[in-house]
Amino acid sequence: MSVAFRREDDDEHKEPRFELPLPPGPNLVTHRGLAAMAAEVERLEAELAAERDAERQVALKRDLRYWRTRHSTAEIAPVPTDEVAFGSRVTYRLNGQERTIELVGSDEADPAAGRVAFTAPLAVALTGLMAGETGDFASKRDAIEVIDTRAIEA
Repeated sequence: MSVAFRREDDDEHKEPRFELPLPPGPNLVTHRGLAAMAAEVERLEAELAAERDAERQVALKRDLRYWRTRHSTAEIAPVPTDEVAFGSRVTYRLNGQERTIELVGSDEADPAAGRVAFTAPLAVALTGLMAGETGDFASKRDAIEVIDTRAIEA
C-alpha cells in the first residue's frame, strides 16, 4: 500500500505544542506580582487535579510549568527612591494629558489597569527621571514630563 494512503496517527496532523516563551532578562517582580504568581500556580494545580480531559491536562501542565518557573526565578525588585524605576507609581504628562502608571514585571503588566511592563517603551523613557524632569519619547525631545514618582505600596 502506498504511504500516501496510510494514516499513522491523528496527532501527526495537529499543530505542535510549544512551551510558553519566557520573557528575556531578569524576572523582576513586585510583592503583589510574586503573590499573584503563587496564586496562579495554586489555581493551576487545583484545576489540573480535577481535570479528566487528557488534552486539557496537557495544556494545564504546560501553563503550570511556565508559572512554576516564573515563580521560582522571581526577584523582588528593590524599592525605588526619588527617581523612576521598577516598582514606581509615576504621574506624568504627555501630549498635554496627565496619567498615572505603575512600572511592573512582564507577568504583572496590565496596561488597561495602569500597570506597564518595565521593558515597555514608555517605561524605558520614564526610567531614571525625577519629578520635574522631562525626557524624550516617540522621537520627540522633552515630550514627557514626570510630575510625581513614589514606590508602589505593597
